[in-house]
Amino acid sequence: MKLVGLVVALALLSACAGGNRERARPIESYSAHEIYQQAEQRLSSLPPRKAGKAAELFAEVERLYPYSEWAKRALIMQAFAYHKAKDYENARAAAQRFLDFYPADEDAAYAQYLLALSYYDQIDLVGRDQGLTFQALQALRAVIERYPDSDYARSAILKFDLAFDHLAAKEMEIGRYYLKRGHHAAAINRFRVVVEQFQTTTHTPEALHRLVEAYLSLGLDAEAQTAAAILGHNFRSSVWYRDSYNLLRGRGLKPQARGGGWLAKIYRQMIRGEWL
Repeated sequence: MKLVGLVVALALLSACAGGNRERARPIESYSAHEIYQQAEQRLSSLPPRKAGKAAELFAEVERLYPYSEWAKRALIMQAFAYHKAKDYENARAAAQRFLDFYPADEDAAYAQYLLALSYYDQIDLVGRDQGLTFQALQALRAVIERYPDSDYARSAILKFDLAFDHLAAKEMEIGRYYLKRGHHAAAINRFRVVVEQFQTTTHTPEALHRLVEAYLSLGLDAEAQTAAAILGHNFRSSVWYRDSYNLLRGRGLKPQARGGGWLAKIYRQMIRGEWL
């Protein structure tokens, strides 16, 4: 029995020693396929916040076997893993590198989509700097225009509309801020941006109503009436038109196009089709 126990102990020690040797193998001694598999296993087993560890292992495939098919696969997975870890800067770098090296590859559309997402997913609160929103719009547009038949184009279109709406929301937030403090001219400039540049967003009806408020406060009745006329033509069933109508009626006015300002020009173009 003592002899059997000794044999088992020696076997265990040998196995442990072998395991230590296996773990101690330098990364350079593994094939590209082996490193890629290890990275995949790490990605599936780690929580999202630690997915960057898998990305680092995918990067080793690219470093050690730069011209192999596995390096190409590892590069797109590296971008995915960094994005999963919310390491957006490194995700963008990996995705852009893939696009630079393999612009005609079948995964190029996905790389461009990941690049766009790395900007888009950082858009959260309206109060943040809008530089990321502009970059997200540019990257999403690239997906839509370069890969219109890809699986990612439809999602890119939806996200583009949301990001576009986000920019309009920022203009509305600033405009309301100025309006509440009586800075009517500054408020009008912001609402004008929404009406002229973000007509397709959900914020246009409110922007027109706020223009009615601001112009009435300044005693510019013709401009207020014209804004209400545009609002009534395009959004007659909205609460914003009802409020604008009541404001004008309280002053003995009604919605109608008057004057020759920028709103009158929009009225002629949008409603009467007079572009010249």
